[in-house]
Order: sequence, then C-alpha cells, then structure tokens
Amino acid sequence: MTTDSPLVFRWDLDKTYLLSEFESLREMVRIPFERAEDKIAAPGVAALMRGLRTTALGRGRGVRVYFLSASPPQIGRAIRRKLELDGILYDGIVFKDQLQRLFRGKFRHLREQVGYKLTELLKARSADPETAREYLFGDDWEQDPLIYSLYADVVAGRVAPADLAALLQAARVDRPLIEEARQLAVDVPKAEAVGRIFINLERPTPPAALRAFGPRLVPSFNYFQTAACLFADDVLGAAGVSDVARTLIEESAFTPVRLLNSLDDVVRRGHLPGEARTRIRTHLVAAGIVPPAARRRRSWRAWLKSAAPMAAPVASHVDYRALMGAQEGAAE
Repeated sequence: MTTDSPLVFRWDLDKTYLLSEFESLREMVRIPFERAEDKIAAPGVAALMRGLRTTALGRGRGVRVYFLSASPPQIGRAIRRKLELDGILYDGIVFKDQLQRLFRGKFRHLREQVGYKLTELLKARSADPETAREYLFGDDWEQDPLIYSLYADVVAGRVAPADLAALLQAARVDRPLIEEARQLAVDVPKAEAVGRIFINLERPTPPAALRAFGPRLVPSFNYFQTAACLFADDVLGAAGVSDVARTLIEESAFTPVRLLNSLDDVVRRGHLPGEARTRIRTHLVAAGIVPPAARRRRSWRAWLKSAAPMAAPVASHVDYRALMGAQEGAAE
C-alpha cells in the first residue's frame, strides 16, 4: 500500500460511535423510537472522524467512511440526523433488520453478529478499490475483535474460503449466510488491506484478553489513544489529535495528566512508538492543551526504549477455532 491508496474507515455504530444501551430486550425495542437528540456520541469520536477526513483530503488522498450497525433500519433517520448534527460525512450505512427477526420468533439471531457483519464487510470490500487501505473501528460488545480480524485475514488470503465456512459453521451461523460468506471470500480480491483494528473497550475488557488477535488489533480505553495510534500511522494529523484531546478535556472531564497517562499506557502496551508520544506531547504543549513538563532525568535504559523504532503492526497467526471455542464456552 502506498500513500496514494485511498483510505477506508469502517465503523460500528453502537458502543463505538454511539453510547447505545441494548443489554435487555426492552432497551433493544426502545432504540428505534429514540430521536437524534437523545443519542450520545462516545467522547472524542466525532472529532476523530472529522480529523481523519480532513487529514486525508488535505493530503490529496481519497477517503471513504462506512457504518455497519446491528441496529434495525427503523433507526436510520435518527442516526443520519445525529451524524449531521455531529458534522460527520459518510459514504454508506448498513443496518440489521432486528425487528423482522423478532417478529418471526428468531430470538437467537438477534445477537448473532459474526455471519451478518462478515458478509456485509466482504460485500463492501468488493465495491471499493483493490488498493484501498482500511482501518476498522469496533467495540468489545458484539464480537468485533473476532469479526474484524477474520475479515482482514480472509481479504489477505490467510483464511481460505473452505476454512471460513467451517469456522462459521462452528459459530452456528445460518447455512445461507455461510454459503454467501464462502462465495464472497472466493470472489474478493486478495490484498493486505487492513492496517489496524481499533476496539473501544466498553465492558471493559482487559487488553491482555485480546492479545490472541495479534498486534494489528489495538484495544483502546479512549479515542485519544486511538487518535495517537492513527497519528503514528500517518493517517491523522497533529491538529486532529489535538482536537480529540481538547474535546475530551472540555466535554468529558479529562485532565492533562489523564491524557498523558493515556499516552504512556498505549506506549507501554506496545501500540505506539515512543518517538510518536514525544511528538504528540510537543504538539499538545504548543496547542496549550497540556502544560510544559519539568525536565526530568531518565535512565539510559528508559531513553533507549523510548527512542527505539517500533515495527509497523503486522498480522500474526490467529487461532480462530480456539477463540471461537473459548467464546462458546464462556457463553454457556
């Protein structure tokens, strides 16, 4: 992938962009009747979305934004209005017809997301340029780490169509969806398309619990951490990072100390190079968001660790059978 490749940002809606509540059937049924003004965006996410588009266009790079939701299409009008209120430009939204499944008595399918989301992602990929570089955004609520990782490896050709079908069968996906996903996996152009997968920790899940998905997947406690990693990947400018940081301070009671602790945390977990942290901190100081730090002495070991370049995230082998087995066991 080159810097001329178009950028594609794929977002989940619930608990990634919006702070949705659907833990009970009552809350799920209530969602279609909410107004745009009732919906609350996750802190910093709107500033991040705007910054990603501004950065790409400012560098003459194509950019596309898509949303994939497990919410019913009846919510579409309110969602589109909310995106308009937040100043978010987008290229497409896909909804899941939850109410139709509810009326047909298919209660098990209400929370089945693997087959639904995977087929929609593969269909969307086939409609985008083969050179497109993708960044995926989800949460730890609806198996997004598994779905996004599996999607990335199918597109890259690391998971064969027949193996995909077997995995989906093990996940108890409906047979028609299994066959549709298998055929889409055959037809999709193969490319190392997915740069990073960002998972918003909403439950919250301990980051260590997601290590099995490899360094490509970044568990994030807040969107400032996500913004910092995208800055390191050179798809978000310094102004975009500052906008996210300022939003968290002004709207979510973040403090400068908490922002800097978030930076240190994502460096410590190996997702952000030390030199990127230094550059981000310099920008934040220049923007007046955090105060200049007093000079402090550091050991030569700490200096070497901070200065050492960090390799770009690469895909590693993911044992999907083991992961699916573990999730099924936890659900029982």
